[in-house]
Amino acid sequence: DSLGNGGVITPGKVQRMSAGTGIQHSEFNPSRAEGVHLLQIWMLPSKNGIRPGYEEKVFPVAERQGALKVVASPDARAGSIRIHADNVLHAATLRAGERVTHENARGRHVWLQVAQGALTMNQQALKAGDGAWTSDAGRLVLTGGAGGAEVLLFDLA
Repeated sequence: DSLGNGGVITPGKVQRMSAGTGIQHSEFNPSRAEGVHLLQIWMLPSKNGIRPGYEEKVFPVAERQGALKVVASPDARAGSIRIHADNVLHAATLRAGERVTHENARGRHVWLQVAQGALTMNQQALKAGDGAWTSDAGRLVLTGGAGGAEVLLFDLA
């Protein structure tokens, strides 16, 4: 970036970058031989003027296997990365048939992004690259498909 920072994002790693007052930044694959699969997600902060900053943390598969592991939140709960928005990001890795649930509170919204594999969300089939959302309060049941799945669940204000 324009501050001289650089790094490598590896599987299971979550990085928060706050551009704040303005940083030029780019993501690229330095390898000419190996492909890359990453999700770059932008969340608007709750307020303007946040100082630029970074935070990175690895969340091993064991921590998110069969569970919705909090990986980013406004209060850094459960060892997650602190973000500057009223959003909570969960990551889960599901084996075939494995289930997790999320209770969507009234007035909150959920965006689900399937990073790899396939699953069902309340009986709705989803595959890699699919996204789904709801603003309805109530229980969401995620069930891993035949080959399992990696998924991100955003609990949004």
